[in-house]
Amino acid sequence: MLTSRFGIEIEFTGITRNEAARVAAEYLCGTITSIGDYYDTKKVIAPDGRVWKLMSDGSISCQKRNGRRKVTATREYSVELVSPILTYREDIECLQELVRRLRKAGAFANASCGIHIHLDGSNHTPRSIRNFINIIASKNDLFYKALQIAPERMSYCKKMDSILVDKMNRRKPKTMRAIEEIWYEGYSESRDRHYHNSRYHFLNLHSFFTGNHTVELRGFNSELHAGKIRSYVVLALALNHQALTQKCASAKKPQTENEKFAMRTYLNRIGFIGEEFANCREHLTAHLNGSAAWRFRAA
Repeated sequence: MLTSRFGIEIEFTGITRNEAARVAAEYLCGTITSIGDYYDTKKVIAPDGRVWKLMSDGSISCQKRNGRRKVTATREYSVELVSPILTYREDIECLQELVRRLRKAGAFANASCGIHIHLDGSNHTPRSIRNFINIIASKNDLFYKALQIAPERMSYCKKMDSILVDKMNRRKPKTMRAIEEIWYEGYSESRDRHYHNSRYHFLNLHSFFTGNHTVELRGFNSELHAGKIRSYVVLALALNHQALTQKCASAKKPQTENEKFAMRTYLNRIGFIGEEFANCREHLTAHLNGSAAWRFRAA
C-alpha cells in the first residue's frame, strides 16, 4: 500500500513565496533559484538533486496576519508548495517537518486553499482505472463529509459525475483509449488544454491522459497540520492500492446509518490497521456522526 510514488501540492497563504522558499531551503539545505515565469516559481534544489517548487496559484485568496486578525494581502502571499516525487517510508517525515516549519514561519491555509495528491499511474490498467472511478463514486458522500470540503472549493473538486460513472459501467471499456474517450465526452475544449474543465473533480484523470500520467486526488482542504496531511497521503495511497489490487469495484453507495462506524471499518479494510495509523483513523472519522465502535445504537 505504501510503496507507490506520489507527489503533493499544498496551497497556503500568510507568508510570501520568497519567505516560503527561504524556509524550505533552510530546512532542506538547498539552494533557491527564481525562474521568472508567469507563476513566479521559486525552485529549492535539495542536495539529493530533487526540486521543491514554491509558486503562485490564482485560486488562492491571499491573506496575512495583522496582530490577531487576518487581512487581505497582495499576490505575493499566494503560495503553492509542489513536492518532487516522494515515497512514503523515505519522505513522509521530511514532508511533515517542512510543513511544521512553514506553519511556524506564519503560513496558514484558508477556505480557498486545497491539497492535491498525484499518484504514479504507471501500474494502472483499464480495469484498475474503472475500479478507481467506482470506488470514489461509491464513497462520494462519506468522503466529502469526512474531509469537510469547503463550499468555496466545490467548483475545483466536484463529486464524481454520475453520468460518467454510468457510461463506464454500461460500456465496460477494455482499453485506456476507450476510457479516455468516455472521460472527455461532452467537453468541447481541446484535450491538450492544461486547465481542462474535466480536471476539477475529486478524481482527476486529465492528468493521467495528458502530461504527468498521474492519477490526481483533489478532494482535500489545505492544512498545515502535519498529522492531517499524513492521513491524506495514506488515504490516497490506500485508495490507489485498492483500485490496483481489487478484482472489481461497485459504484453502488453503501448504507451508512452510522457514518463513523462505516468509515472506520472501510479504512481498516483498505489497510489502516494497527497503532501506526491510529491518528490517521482519528483524523478521517472526526467529523462523522455515530459511533466508531458499534454499528447499531442499540448495541
